[in-house]
Amino acid sequence: MADTQQRNDLAAVSDLAAQLRVDSIRATSAAQSGHATSSLSAADVIAVLAARHLRYDWAAPDDPDNDHLIFSKGHASPLLYALFKAEGVISDEELTDTYRQVGSRLQGHPTPVLPWVEVATGSLGQGLPIGAGIAWVMRRLERRASHVWVLCGDGEFAEGSVWEAVAKAGELGLGNLTVIVDINRLGQSGSTALEWDVDAYARRVRGFDVDAVVVDGHDLGEIDAALTAARDSERATVVLARTIKGKGVPQVEDTNGWHGKPLPDDVAARAIDALGGVRDAVIDGLPPLRSSAEQPAGAADAPEFPHYAVGDEVATRTAFGEAVAALAALEDIAVVDGDVGNSTHAGLFASAAPDRFFEVGIAEQQLISTAVALDVRGYRAFAATFAAFFSRAYDFIRMAVISQCDLRLCGSHAGVEIGEDGPSQMALEDIAAMRALHGSTVLCPSDAVSAAALTREMVTVQGISYLRTTRGAYPVLYDEGTSFPIGGSKTVRAGADDQVTLAGTGVTVHTCLAAADELAKQGIGARVLDLYSIKPVDRAGVEAALHETDGRIVIVEDHRIEGGLGSAVLEALAGSQACADATLLAVHGMPGSATSLEQMSMAGIAVGDIVAAARGELTRAGRL
Repeated sequence: MADTQQRNDLAAVSDLAAQLRVDSIRATSAAQSGHATSSLSAADVIAVLAARHLRYDWAAPDDPDNDHLIFSKGHASPLLYALFKAEGVISDEELTDTYRQVGSRLQGHPTPVLPWVEVATGSLGQGLPIGAGIAWVMRRLERRASHVWVLCGDGEFAEGSVWEAVAKAGELGLGNLTVIVDINRLGQSGSTALEWDVDAYARRVRGFDVDAVVVDGHDLGEIDAALTAARDSERATVVLARTIKGKGVPQVEDTNGWHGKPLPDDVAARAIDALGGVRDAVIDGLPPLRSSAEQPAGAADAPEFPHYAVGDEVATRTAFGEAVAALAALEDIAVVDGDVGNSTHAGLFASAAPDRFFEVGIAEQQLISTAVALDVRGYRAFAATFAAFFSRAYDFIRMAVISQCDLRLCGSHAGVEIGEDGPSQMALEDIAAMRALHGSTVLCPSDAVSAAALTREMVTVQGISYLRTTRGAYPVLYDEGTSFPIGGSKTVRAGADDQVTLAGTGVTVHTCLAAADELAKQGIGARVLDLYSIKPVDRAGVEAALHETDGRIVIVEDHRIEGGLGSAVLEALAGSQACADATLLAVHGMPGSATSLEQMSMAGIAVGDIVAAARGELTRAGRL
């Protein structure tokens, strides 16, 4: 075989497919782990795509005109890495000596430690929603000629997120999106529900106004024709490729029990010989199609942020919406909404920058996927919904961390404070979930000034940042222009004779202030601390308050006790001598429908509960 593949020669593409199969076998055999058979089934479609349709400058992976290739079927990483070798961007030694080894870029499932991988995959059902998001962003904002190609497995078509994406692709007419489904019939533990019933897949896909093209996934001519038509279509296309799992190795072809397993050494050796042995051909690929579109500029006029006066009653969700609308002046800011923009107030952004406002409807997995897509394309994205509903997309947020994305999430209607709507609408676990994410930032403003300021801070925060906002309106506590650095806190009330610290976040700052008023009537001084930054928490600020109150603290939160503000504070104080006595007030029972004040009373986080807890601390200390 020549050193360079000729892309217009299907015979050469056949040889490339054999090389991809050989290298997939070699990588998994050397590692003694990995998904060999899942890579073998898709080798022909990837060979045709890479040699004849994918327009990509492999020396410049950040080129904005590049096509996008996403292996939603991330367990087929041996095939992807074999392709990288065939594109000349990794060596044969890296492929066979480091795959799945400690410190290697070639991890078991692809991640962006490799510059040619834009998003991490491996949690099935995520690559297609992100691919649809990228196609949407490019179609609406960039008008590029680039195309998005997504490789899926048939098993992951049981994921609801896949159908959210297919529905959105059909609704928007995303002709710049092509999905290739590797229908090899076998999943991890047995056959898939539809097995090789490609007509059933096609009927379902077409029901969403998406083209479905059925091909023999090992017939290079059929594959080539389908991909050619897909690129030229005005509608999104799903290519349904009927394949054989383990193709090229007769001993394991279409045989259950080989998922995620390397081939035995003798079987691997015979298969490599039968496939023509090891070769090191490099593909002569297609260059990107150039366009005049530009990446987002990132700055325009200075944003004009909202103004609030001390004492004004404003919901923090309203302040978030007004602040993010002001940020529309920055041309790389975008907002994604899940049909609740009139409640989160993220919808205010739509009037300021309609092209950069993405409405996904009630589809939270697509909500996060679209935010990830915006990040991939160089935009700084905010995504907003009710805080409780982020739980439906938590795996997508978790994977966005692995993808090294910078996302800004706003969860409104948090805690029992929302009142009569009841527990289905209450986020009582969101702080714990968001704190658990690697490198995340968790913020909970108590008033409009802090909410607007923290929204501005989120613009430059790396990783996942989360803003928790309230439904109800509460008095503005801070003067306009007050700064709220990430990792800080505010002492809202302090006196020389303070005996106990009351620490809250969000709505509980206001109940702590009311409790401090009541304690003052009883001759008890209470310091009130606004812990607006839950992660990172202000350890130094807490220790300073404890130093002034002899180590006594009552921590109050509108959240479950597990993993919330109290946990954050006590974890930060681990090993510290500052905390002598701590009481945690949080939500323990199962709420029902009631007013906001009734909810907080029943949860044990109302003013009277805080007063009783503070008195209890002083009683234990012999001060009462």
